[in-house]
Amino acid sequence: MGFRMGIVGLPNVGKSTLFNALTQTAAAQAANYPFCTIEPNVGDVAVPDERLDKLALIGKSAQVLPTRLTFVDIAGLVRGASRGEGLGNQFLANIREVDAIAHVVRCFEDGDVTHVDGKIDPIADIETIETELMLADLDSLEKRATALEKKVKGGDKEGKLSLDLMNRALVLLREGKPARLVEVADDEEKAFRMLGLLSAKPVLYVCNVEEESADQGNAFSQQVMERAEAEGAQAVVVSAKIESEIAVMPEEERRDYLEAVGLSEPGLNRVIRAGYRLLGLVTYFTVGPKEARAWTITAGTRAPQAAGVIHTDFEKGFIRAETIAYDDYVALNGESGAREAGKLRLEGKEYVVKDGDVLHFRFNL
Repeated sequence: MGFRMGIVGLPNVGKSTLFNALTQTAAAQAANYPFCTIEPNVGDVAVPDERLDKLALIGKSAQVLPTRLTFVDIAGLVRGASRGEGLGNQFLANIREVDAIAHVVRCFEDGDVTHVDGKIDPIADIETIETELMLADLDSLEKRATALEKKVKGGDKEGKLSLDLMNRALVLLREGKPARLVEVADDEEKAFRMLGLLSAKPVLYVCNVEEESADQGNAFSQQVMERAEAEGAQAVVVSAKIESEIAVMPEEERRDYLEAVGLSEPGLNRVIRAGYRLLGLVTYFTVGPKEARAWTITAGTRAPQAAGVIHTDFEKGFIRAETIAYDDYVALNGESGAREAGKLRLEGKEYVVKDGDVLHFRFNL
């Protein structure tokens, strides 16, 4: 189960610097974790999770395999992208293929790095990109809605829900509001996703600040934080310059450098974790002598479907899941201790996997 975040931003905001830091970090992880660059602008990065290392230590696992997110460096955007200006068509097509957007926003002053509009205004930058996404959605829906109305009038019952969702989205888009604000019931979510609306993608704002503000942010990033909170979006502060420097450092030098600039961890860790939260993802673990491994699932996934992330046969032949909560596994020093203390549970097909569960699946084909 792959999850992809597209990195977008105006020119000279630090988008490419951030992506390069991400991919350099991933390359540095290759000594310990499987890593591949699928294309020049696509990279997988490990989701930092200190729980996995603790589990591996207790389980005496030979390998440690974290779960991953894929980041995609989306083609640059200019005004008019919705009409095909610049690389607009490529930009819009690439966004349709990702699960969420990491929107890099310039929150620093630097006379040597020109801004496309000649001034630093992160909210205006956000609105420029969002406007292009909304205009593209508006154009797409108006064309499709007209054709679908004819089908529905002709008795196409399946198209009725899609048309209703389109019309609800059009109301917002015509008011200058993104499609992600459409209220969608649980049984409508799949049909809504099938509309492929760009402005319906969840958004993570990445505030790129100067080095001195990498820990607490600055007045510009505070504006973005307030906007994100009002939207129900996520936002994080990073210094792309710092991230690009530490990404190529040996581990021992990295720790000293972070301490010197007042950071407890790389900002990219916050980006990755925030992306994970934004997508509504949780982690479960499998632990054994060969490997301790983290697996990504969406919140609310039941045990058979969680097993299917490992292999489809696990889901088809699912019998039960031997389940230990992370805290119990650590406190009782592994599976044997948890079993003796009665903390190992047998869960069936209706069990909803919780974040941190340590699972062993029983299945039969």
